[in-house]
Amino acid sequence: MFAALATRAATAVLRLPPSRTRRVRLTRDIPVRVRDGVSLRTDHYAPDRPNAPTVLIRTPYGRGGPIRLLGRLIGERGYHVVIQSCRGTGGSDSRFDPLVHEREDGLDTLDWLRRQPWWNGEFGMFGVSYQGFVQWAVAADAGADLRAMVAVVTASGTRDSTYPGESFALDTVLTWVELLQAQTVGWLARQWELRRGQPRLAAGLSHLPLAEADRVATGVTVPFFQEWLRHHTPDAAYWRARVFGDRLAEVRAPVSMIGGWHDIFLPAQLRDFAALRDAGAAPRLTVGPWTHGSPGLFVAALRDGLDWLDEHLGGYPGRARAPVRLYVGGSGGGWRELPDWPPPATPTPWYLHPEGVLRAAPSPASAADGFWYDPADPTPSVGGPLLVAQQAGPVDNRRVEARPDVLTWTSAALPVALEIIGAVEAEVFVRSELPHLDVFVRLCDVDRRGRSWNICDGLVRISPTTFAADPTGAVRVAVPLWPVAHRFAAGHRLRVQICGGAHPRYARNPGTGEPLGTAITLQAGWREILHDPRHPSAVVLPTVEYRYPSAR
Repeated sequence: MFAALATRAATAVLRLPPSRTRRVRLTRDIPVRVRDGVSLRTDHYAPDRPNAPTVLIRTPYGRGGPIRLLGRLIGERGYHVVIQSCRGTGGSDSRFDPLVHEREDGLDTLDWLRRQPWWNGEFGMFGVSYQGFVQWAVAADAGADLRAMVAVVTASGTRDSTYPGESFALDTVLTWVELLQAQTVGWLARQWELRRGQPRLAAGLSHLPLAEADRVATGVTVPFFQEWLRHHTPDAAYWRARVFGDRLAEVRAPVSMIGGWHDIFLPAQLRDFAALRDAGAAPRLTVGPWTHGSPGLFVAALRDGLDWLDEHLGGYPGRARAPVRLYVGGSGGGWRELPDWPPPATPTPWYLHPEGVLRAAPSPASAADGFWYDPADPTPSVGGPLLVAQQAGPVDNRRVEARPDVLTWTSAALPVALEIIGAVEAEVFVRSELPHLDVFVRLCDVDRRGRSWNICDGLVRISPTTFAADPTGAVRVAVPLWPVAHRFAAGHRLRVQICGGAHPRYARNPGTGEPLGTAITLQAGWREILHDPRHPSAVVLPTVEYRYPSAR
């Protein structure tokens, strides 16, 4: 009775279409045995409807709480819902080793589904974050039975998100490690740790060497965290077995992709969208003003996901909308309907000039701007794409911009609004007394009150083997920033930040070239950003002239 009341209230609050049945029977803790003998604990929500298709959700985050409400909500739409705990989590046997067993375990679970008396021969998949990784793990091999996928803030490959710019996404990875480990402690102990502000996690994020950070943050050594520190190189065979993007062209199921402008997986998710489209598929894309954990993201994902399942799995008519639906941030933005991603845009460079000026014309001959970067006092990360929603997204950057290790260039007030949609890239010429360094670039919108709001950013790690210096000692660094959809209002100003890192979002560069996991020596050094006719440092914005239709 309580579960039915909860789903009825959620349906009303979230403005979901009315349920098709209120009678959903839950069978818990079914042991599904896979090929190596491991039992995966599985819950089955069975609707009181004949010949119903199935929705599969595989998760490492347990099967209670919000996921149980989700199971009932989808079940009341008239679907069998199967929610399974990945191995090593939620009561399933063995040890959780991210991505290693998801293809085999997922395909074995499909074999089990096909043997059930209620199976009607069709299924879909739904999931957020890691629940999306497991979808991509089996999508190419699932066969014609797979009729729909809903992939929310997720991607087919995780290596690029683990090592963005060949750095290390320390905050994302260690926070996730702590979140997984927290599932093994009692509820009261967890609440106490959260109320204290997670001091153990904070200590782990600031600790060196990184090979000890997992133990500092959680009290235990986490095997996969240690492996991710060791297998850092792009050609590592370790990661080739843990990404699934090489078979996207074989996926035949219709895919709805939902992401956020400040989500940690957005660049990889948009690459998946492009790969599916290039293979002749017709994926649907929604990107909103969300972070990885935004409440609004989950509401939108549920509405869009149920609509997609109804259309492609349940046989019900779906809502008419364009293939791409984007939220354009800033003044005068809002939701827009587009035929494709990215839309036609004019690459417009904005050049760094002396005295902190940003202009749409190249800089004249000028002296470089310099700053001292000390990894013992690393430039802090503020806002942007982070795992924890409360810390992510747009924030006022003025405090960090006041630091001596952050350089800024600011445009004059815009005479008319400027709208950008698409990929953003910076080209920065840097000269450093140390051969090992990071370059962090951020684009901000400075409003009429002088507040500097981050729009997008990116970081690239430099070493002598990856970048060659010119005769002046300068290195040309292309820095891909996060994709963007933003409208700068008339009277606002553009601002570009450049600094030597953003800790703990990215692991600090020690400046010594020591291995990622064992580095303990921190070396500070001077670096310069050049902006002259031979070194035209700039950020290139995708400027759009056409005003795409607004969406409700």
